[in-house]
Amino acid sequence: MMALAGGLIALVLGIVGIIIWWGYFLKALMAGVPILLILGGALATYLGIEEIKDKRASENFEAEKSDLKQEVETLKEELKELKGEKPEEEEGKEEKK
Repeated sequence: MMALAGGLIALVLGIVGIIIWWGYFLKALMAGVPILLILGGALATYLGIEEIKDKRASENFEAEKSDLKQEVETLKEELKELKGEKPEEEEGKEEKK
């Protein structure tokens, strides 16, 4: 209940203050809006640059990922070949005994 009363009082005082000090309010807007535009533009530029960097990094990651997949497949094939050769060699050893 106290928050409601405090909110209503602040609302009324704010409206009265804007009416009484309208000229100062406009000067504050004239001073504040360009600063907000500059800061907002700088933030948007920074975020845009970071997005471009992230996009490039993900493209490089995809290229590395496909290279690694090919290498893994090659190694799997080599392992299968080696496993296929071992039983034949062991069979030859067993026959000699």
